Amino acid sequence: MILSPTSEAELIEAVRAARAPLAIEGGGSKGGLGRPLQAQDTLSLKNLGGVIFYEPAEMVFRARAGTPVAQLEQMLAEHGQMLPFEPMNHQSIYGAAGAPTIGAVAACNISGPRRISHGAARDSLIGVRFVNGFGEAINSGGRVMKNVTGLDLVKLQAGAFGTLGPLSEVTFKVLPRPSTQATLALHGLDDARAIGALCRAVGSPFEISGAAHLPAGILGDAPRTLLRIENVPESVVYRLGELQKIVGGGDTLDAAQSEALWRQVRDVAAFASPDARALWRISTAPSRAVDLVRRVQQGGAVAHFYDWSGGLVWLAVETGDDARAADIRAAVAACGGHATLVRAPVDLRARVDVFQPPSAPLMALTRAVKASFDPNAILNPGRMYAGV
Repeated sequence: MILSPTSEAELIEAVRAARAPLAIEGGGSKGGLGRPLQAQDTLSLKNLGGVIFYEPAEMVFRARAGTPVAQLEQMLAEHGQMLPFEPMNHQSIYGAAGAPTIGAVAACNISGPRRISHGAARDSLIGVRFVNGFGEAINSGGRVMKNVTGLDLVKLQAGAFGTLGPLSEVTFKVLPRPSTQATLALHGLDDARAIGALCRAVGSPFEISGAAHLPAGILGDAPRTLLRIENVPESVVYRLGELQKIVGGGDTLDAAQSEALWRQVRDVAAFASPDARALWRISTAPSRAVDLVRRVQQGGAVAHFYDWSGGLVWLAVETGDDARAADIRAAVAACGGHATLVRAPVDLRARVDVFQPPSAPLMALTRAVKASFDPNAILNPGRMYAGV
């Protein structure tokens, strides 16, 4: 049965009345993210929508969890503002029809290419309101960045995937929208040279807002190394010229070309459905990214590309018995980082660790935190780790 509350009061009642696990979802665009749940009922927040307040002068808004991201982005654009962290839209990789919601962005800490310059979703999230497993409404945070005393429930909820309680409201800080953008594209570089160029550029004073490398066959026949610059036109032109000196040339993509290409990078369009391969998302140090990919390649072919100057690696592999989990976990253990199985068949996600396995002390802490918010384990149990 699908429960679709239209108010926080109805959400509280749904949680209090639950006698079995509830699968929590927003608009339904991320159903393949995380471990599969054994839940009879789904608690859908897509009808819990609407903007509670928006103060353009203060650059802050508060919205109900089911509010579509597209609606908020349009509202912000009308006032020359934006979500700084450029959240990925998972519809393409899952072939999903549901609209991404702002509550799911907060709950899953969804961020895109601009993370290297503006931080993750959790860095702009300054307030949450949610319902715990007791059916109690809890409010944390407010309209300003530094308002925390005691346990930071805002940051705790960002990336908890609904396991601590469904969000009913979220508050985000926003930023002015750049008046234009352009991308410097280098051609023909191998992975090592490309990551070196990206790191030199990101380490410069010229404020890179996107740094990705697309090997041959990823959104084009030849390798491309991409550096995005945003601001007023005069600043963009100057900084592009200075970057060309640092990285040794390159061609310029205009604003329209740049925006379209970075949307593809953000949404991992290279591996979009109906691509049936398993998809991994790996965060690591840029200096170790190429070595990590090479280690995985020793066990068989992979398709890959780099974002965040090499700090984020996307890998597409044949599903097989374990979606190459053993090879990937071994490479991560050697190089450092975290690997998440973002897309795979349901039965495989039930057998394989989807998220990076935590250490024993961290798992014990995770279990304790879960129990304190949801002692009866009714809210997305097992979504991140089996038995939690």
